[in-house]
Amino acid sequence: MAEYINIRGQNIEVVASDPANPTLGQIWYNSTSNTLKGEGLQAAAWATGNNMNTARFILAGAGTQTAGLAFGGYTTANTGATEEYDGNSWTNSNPLNTTRRGLGGCGTQTAALAFGGITTVNVGATEEYDGTSWASNPTGLNTARVTLAGAGTQTAALAFGGNTPPPANTGATEEYNGSTWTSNPTGLNTARAATGQAGTQTAALAFGGDVGGVPFTTGATEEWTGAGAPTTKTVTVS
Repeated sequence: MAEYINIRGQNIEVVASDPANPTLGQIWYNSTSNTLKGEGLQAAAWATGNNMNTARFILAGAGTQTAGLAFGGYTTANTGATEEYDGNSWTNSNPLNTTRRGLGGCGTQTAALAFGGITTVNVGATEEYDGTSWASNPTGLNTARVTLAGAGTQTAALAFGGNTPPPANTGATEEYNGSTWTSNPTGLNTARAATGQAGTQTAALAFGGDVGGVPFTTGATEEWTGAGAPTTKTVTVS
């Protein structure tokens, strides 16, 4: 015998507001907006968001899709412009203290880190963002450079690669503890600039970049464990 639910279909719940955590396949009617809604799967795609207030390139960023941060870069000149993204639109915030382009960045929207880049010369300048303004750290990178990469957080960051004068690519790798930068003796195996990056201070990924020469591009991929260079240990057994 046919059941009522199979004849009449699914019972639709009437609610005044959308459920906070709907399950896949759930359907409901929102009586406030007078709309029928359902939770389903959507094909992966890029959706257009609102434009930044300051159009630019070779800038740095931090945060997530719904709490992003953009800072520095180049328009027709270097800029220190800083903007926060809320998942829909960009809002101007206080600018960097050191206006520059080609800098590295990491962290979150309320605890970000900016380092390196170029003003008229390469700099190691390091600044911390607290969600409102930038504070300069008098201790900058040990290797001043431009178009470097970064990973991690404001208190546990990693800087690697980049370009130094005259120009020359570098594989220099440095770790930041929230106060100072420490050079790690193990640099990138492939020295390069304009590298893609991801990860944390102890589990980072470097991929692609500019190695100079012809061709200048590379697809080289390297993983960082945070362990430093391999060492040989001697154990005395009595």
